[in-house]
Amino acid sequence: MEISKEAIRTARAKEVGPCAVGARYRPSVGKIEVEFDNGMTLAVPTSLIQGLAGARAADLSVIEITPAGQGLHFPRLDADVFVPALFDGIYGSKAWIKRSASAAGSTRSEAKSAAARANGKKGGRPRKVQEEAHA
Repeated sequence: MEISKEAIRTARAKEVGPCAVGARYRPSVGKIEVEFDNGMTLAVPTSLIQGLAGARAADLSVIEITPAGQGLHFPRLDADVFVPALFDGIYGSKAWIKRSASAAGSTRSEAKSAAARANGKKGGRPRKVQEEAHA
């Protein structure tokens, strides 16, 4: 018995999840919208995606979808986005996410400074308690 290519594609789609069938950049809201074969649409701000943050609208408007529907390619930026990762809230490599989080944590604001002063008045950050080794 021969299995049709369509049956193989259907089985593969069930394994990997929804596949992208359309994508566009909406400059009015600064988001990439990805349409999937199951009818769902996902919108993600470009400011959150590695390689797309700060890019010009003209560069973001040219989007290619990989043949399997698992990736988006932005040829003018030489940037790629793994579509299944968008569902998990993963918008870049581990190293990029770590740098982004570090930069966000080092942000200075009056509210953050006031909270640090208030915490200092209470004795500061609690000391770590070392557990005694059991003999």
